[in-house]
Amino acid sequence: MITSIYSIVDMVVVGQYEGPSGTAALAIFAPIWNIIFSLGLLTGIGGSVLYSAAKGKAKQDDSANAIFTTAVIGTTVLALISWLGVIFFDRQLLMLFGAEETLLPLALNYLKPLKFVIPFFTFSQLLAAFLRNDNNPGLATLAVLISGVVNIVGDIFFTFTLDMGIFGAGLATGLSGVISVLIMLLHFKGKKNTLKLVKPNGLTQKTRKIVTTGFSTFFIDIAMGILTMFFNRQIIRYAGTDSLAVYGVIVNISTVVQCCAYSVGQAAQPILSINYGAKEWGRIKETLKYALWTVAFFSLVCTSVTLAFPNGFVRVFMAPTESVLAVAPTIIRRYCLSFLLMPFNVFSTYYFQSLLKPWASFAVSLSRGFAISGTLIFALPRLFGGDAMWFAMSITELIVAIGALSLMVFYTKALSKKKAGAITLAQ
Repeated sequence: MITSIYSIVDMVVVGQYEGPSGTAALAIFAPIWNIIFSLGLLTGIGGSVLYSAAKGKAKQDDSANAIFTTAVIGTTVLALISWLGVIFFDRQLLMLFGAEETLLPLALNYLKPLKFVIPFFTFSQLLAAFLRNDNNPGLATLAVLISGVVNIVGDIFFTFTLDMGIFGAGLATGLSGVISVLIMLLHFKGKKNTLKLVKPNGLTQKTRKIVTTGFSTFFIDIAMGILTMFFNRQIIRYAGTDSLAVYGVIVNISTVVQCCAYSVGQAAQPILSINYGAKEWGRIKETLKYALWTVAFFSLVCTSVTLAFPNGFVRVFMAPTESVLAVAPTIIRRYCLSFLLMPFNVFSTYYFQSLLKPWASFAVSLSRGFAISGTLIFALPRLFGGDAMWFAMSITELIVAIGALSLMVFYTKALSKKKAGAITLAQ
């Protein structure tokens, strides 16, 4: 949840300094963030789920640490690939995600200081996931809290005090990412640490299991980037720059709501995974109950606040024009209806992962992140006019929630019927 502060503070500061163009430029950059973070989640969540399941099953750390080592190797490779991609193809990436002549210079200026520290953001996701599963969630939270404060103070200082504009916001974000990783590395010197690098036998097989287990979480963020690109293009086609600026606000609100769901899923995952490995079915059901109540709370609060104060959010994120204020309430209220079911759908992917049901998790992610949502984003404006596109995500979340709930009931009931026997990581 705290990580979402990065993008929110950047959007607020840049919007106030640069105006709606700055907000739109960060909306263009959002898909790149999604890719960078999702690569860390792919190996971080995938590896940590298998790590805890191995600990719960074997009561020893050797097999679990082989998974940790494999995840570190995979993250290193992915971080280098994404780093080189951003360095050498920055213009192409920004133009792919909707930048044009006015917004491209602003987006490139924001990216300049971040080019040097891209791998830190990928590794922050890996480290946070494994710290939670190694009984040290407090340090992961502390790291993000401190880096969040640095980001907020740096945004204001660099952007306004030093008059660096959007470049200063990028500099503050980059600095905060480095600090977050450095603090989390302290775990490896502490008494709680059981993580260590070992020689991983069967590297290819373990990598495949990690990728398979973590792919749905990875795809959620990748899909968010793809959907942002789809919306950017459709908005320019049907609605114009004012609506794109409002969508920049929606991207940030949606990120916060999605991070609320992440927080529930990532907090429950270590408990679910280690008890799945230990065959403690009752504890799994108890954890699920508390998680669903928490998800319901976030859903109601986020939807209510957004419905009640749409232009309040706009004023926070930018210095709006009258034309932006005129179109914002309708757009935001239509889109935010999706927040009622988004937290449940996102949490369900973590639940299925924790029970080592990666294909169920991926089915939910694929449906809400690309298949159903992508189809509706293009079909609704063509069939019912441009304004209809803002209902695309609400309809998507409703359809996906029906399927996710059915799968959740099925797998949860099956727990009590499980026969005693070996539970393999390949299951």
